[in-house]
Amino acid sequence: MRLLLQIALSVGLTLYIASAQQAYASEQSSGPKAQPENAQFFDADDRLSVLAAALDRHVRRTSEPDCSHLVHAIYEHAGFPYAYAPSDDIYAGIDGFERVKQPEAGDLIVWRGHVGIVIKPSTHIFFSFMSSGPGTDDYEAPYWKHRGKPRFYRYVKNSCEDCDEVKKQSHRLMTVRRSKEH
Repeated sequence: MRLLLQIALSVGLTLYIASAQQAYASEQSSGPKAQPENAQFFDADDRLSVLAAALDRHVRRTSEPDCSHLVHAIYEHAGFPYAYAPSDDIYAGIDGFERVKQPEAGDLIVWRGHVGIVIKPSTHIFFSFMSSGPGTDDYEAPYWKHRGKPRFYRYVKNSCEDCDEVKKQSHRLMTVRRSKEH
């Protein structure tokens, strides 16, 4: 089971890295996108840091055995703190996240009673604590469709005013350096 989880996460991370490189090239050619004033969202490096934290066994072992604690631990370990909230509260909307219509890797996917992290939106793959433990699934699968329409939330950087202590304990697991040549 552990090997299958590692393989699934490795494949997801590999697919994400390929799509992140494509997105980065596209961003460079299309120029900057307009975003709400003062809002800072994840860039490609931040998304990779969240996915790397999801791969870290230590994070999975030390979090509480449920989806909202696992997602919170992953974000914290990746260096993106927010005040812990159960999935029903996240579904309703919490400080530090902005609801979006189109998910990107690293965004939260939330149903009433369940939360996960989008890994590869083009194939509907997300990571969460499932009934058999941490793993990935397709959020378009019948089980998840039966739960209702999910909501997607994007982390807003520097929005956690009460998280100074968490920031001191957090660390980025991965930093990607891109060359300027194309």
